[in-house]
Amino acid sequence: MAEWSVHDDMYFYATNDYYVVEPNGKKELLIIDRISGEAKVQAKTTQLQNIIPERRICGVLGSIKLIAGHYLIVATHRLFVGMINGQAIWSLAGYDILPYATSLTHLSLSQQDQNEAYLNMLRKVLDTPFLYFSYSYDLTHTLQRLQSMPPDFLNNSLFARADQRFVWNGFCLRNFHGLEFSRFCLPLMLGFVSINQASINNSSFAIIVISRRSVQRAGTRLFCRGIDENGHCANYIETEQIVEYDGEKVSFVQTRGSIPLFWRQTPNLKYKPAPQIIPGKDHFSACIKHFDAQLCQYGRQVLINLIDHRGAEDVLEKAYSNIITQLNNSSVRYEAFDFHSECRKMRWDRLNILIDRLAHEQDEFSMFHLRSDGTLISSQDGVFRTNCIDCLDRTNVVQSMLARRSLTQALTKLGILNYGQKIDASSAFEMLYKAVWADNADLISMQYSGTGALKTDFTRTGKRTKLGLMKDGVNSLTRYYLNNFNDGFRQDAIDLFLGNYIVQSGEGSVIPSPLVISKGWKYGTFPSVLLFAVAMFFASSIFPHEYNTENLLFLLFWGAMVGVTSIGIFKYWTEFVDWPKLLPPVKVETQR
Repeated sequence: MAEWSVHDDMYFYATNDYYVVEPNGKKELLIIDRISGEAKVQAKTTQLQNIIPERRICGVLGSIKLIAGHYLIVATHRLFVGMINGQAIWSLAGYDILPYATSLTHLSLSQQDQNEAYLNMLRKVLDTPFLYFSYSYDLTHTLQRLQSMPPDFLNNSLFARADQRFVWNGFCLRNFHGLEFSRFCLPLMLGFVSINQASINNSSFAIIVISRRSVQRAGTRLFCRGIDENGHCANYIETEQIVEYDGEKVSFVQTRGSIPLFWRQTPNLKYKPAPQIIPGKDHFSACIKHFDAQLCQYGRQVLINLIDHRGAEDVLEKAYSNIITQLNNSSVRYEAFDFHSECRKMRWDRLNILIDRLAHEQDEFSMFHLRSDGTLISSQDGVFRTNCIDCLDRTNVVQSMLARRSLTQALTKLGILNYGQKIDASSAFEMLYKAVWADNADLISMQYSGTGALKTDFTRTGKRTKLGLMKDGVNSLTRYYLNNFNDGFRQDAIDLFLGNYIVQSGEGSVIPSPLVISKGWKYGTFPSVLLFAVAMFFASSIFPHEYNTENLLFLLFWGAMVGVTSIGIFKYWTEFVDWPKLLPPVKVETQR
């Protein structure tokens, strides 16, 4: 293992005064003072005499301050995902959040409840499928970035050299700053990693897909849209497809991200809230910041916009098109494709129209290709940045098609495919490849919207099916519930874990807690009346042996009550949506 790699097997000790982490077979210790919170690394001598280890752990993920004080977060279990460049990749399968304080007697009962709420937020993020890590591989970087780094870069610790856009526990690890902690700091990446061995024409190779979720403007589906003043876009993801064959490596990178304008789609109990461009914002400056960064990081940009050109989405399409025209940058090209209109009536074969439009630029962008002897054959000098409204369903379909075209070219260059041969020549590999990209869609969607992706039947099978439509309906209804009644807590969890919100000393006593929100009378009254009215309506419908005027009046009365209370709930929708509490958004009544 490399000299700068992170410790992967450790004993954990706890006393009333200290936490001690002992790497197995190493001569150094991480010692944390539970009273002062100070951490240090010492040479192992006699510190552990007469102390029995509590457990073995497989990673130190950082520490964070809550109302009760600091908490240490450690990885306790891991699952093997596969090997990249001969180095192991793991997913987080178990963790523990350990308090520095030995008791909670210094907190009031309300503070204890609030502290537990914060702990549940941390668990919510750490339970999100999936967080990935490696003890020796820079999982946050593309192959091309790793290859282009200067030699001194390799001397840095894994955390120091990581692309901080994709390190999800970066805020927690900042409490262990300094070179002495470098072998204890294990960076986590949220997203998707699939590593599979495959064979075509009797040639065996590894096919790898990595999606890296950005921590910049991270959040949930309807509470996190568009761009911020720093040029960071919601649901920004870098996806890399890698082929490893006989020591050679080929990589193709794409990105996705929310439309780079200030816009919102606040949950308001409607099935599909209308997107709104936020007035009074400097869209142009933020957009310039975004694309300046993208051009610096990836080279030329082709912006594939898949939203509708009519209806509620049309306002975003026109605004996006106009602002790219104003940018007047020859390295940024806008490609609009009305996905739903073009593919209506199950005509998904029409997606090939879009792929054909992009073919010449994909050939110009090329791909990263490194031979086994270190010779660089080619580099990728541009990316496709794809979006729909959510950057999930439509986006993943198109990205998978571009990735398929790139893979065909890569396997041909490597001599695995014969010239003119397609990857679907091998049915086993075809099924594997489709499943990988469908799984990528589901996992990324789960992390952002709370459900699996829509339209994955096309990605998995190459065609749209009635069963797929039914599954999409279930996922859409589940999204509706989660986005309206659950995502406020999930947004708070992300903001707390990433350090967007920092718990203040004395919170809940000296200063008020943001978790304490008083609800108006409507919050309890309207749902209670609605449930009772629905129950009485059905009771009046089912139980009578015969229907007379009195029964009909009962039905009319309770039906009217259902209608009135439903109208009341939708009228006072801000009372019922689960809003984030730590960094609450502005509740815009005009969105009705």
